[in-house]
Amino acid sequence: MKDMKNKFYIILHNIRSAQNVGSIFRTADACSISKIFLSGYTPKPIDRFGREVRAISKTALGAEKDIEWEYFSQVDIVIKKLKKEGVKIIAVEQDEKSIDYKKIKIKSDTAFIFGNEVRGVSKQLLKKCDQIAEIPMKGKKESLNVSVTTGVVLFRILEI
Repeated sequence: MKDMKNKFYIILHNIRSAQNVGSIFRTADACSISKIFLSGYTPKPIDRFGREVRAISKTALGAEKDIEWEYFSQVDIVIKKLKKEGVKIIAVEQDEKSIDYKKIKIKSDTAFIFGNEVRGVSKQLLKKCDQIAEIPMKGKKESLNVSVTTGVVLFRILEI
């Protein structure tokens, strides 16, 4: 496992599925992620009435209580906040500017941003990121499920 002297964050923007969010919380716990930032319409572990969201808790298996999280309606606020703190932002998305995720080298506090299950991370948001990482696809499908992608990327880049 990579020396964990740096802090690592996840940004989930406009994720539709509460099950995906729960699964990512569980993976975040396994990878010692410091905090998850939820933005847009991404489901939160606690609803507006302060109740646990069952679909998240069922897949997170309690990790949603162990991993610190914060919600922002606008992802731009999260990006500005983290950049001000010196955090490098890496989007995980297929793009002409992306590099193979296996070539990513971490040298500082880093946040990984994952986007909508269908539309991914928008071009506008990609422009605000320091790097774009991509998992090369060899089959007929163009992408993996966002929760699977999160696990693959974090375990490889963080060398867990």
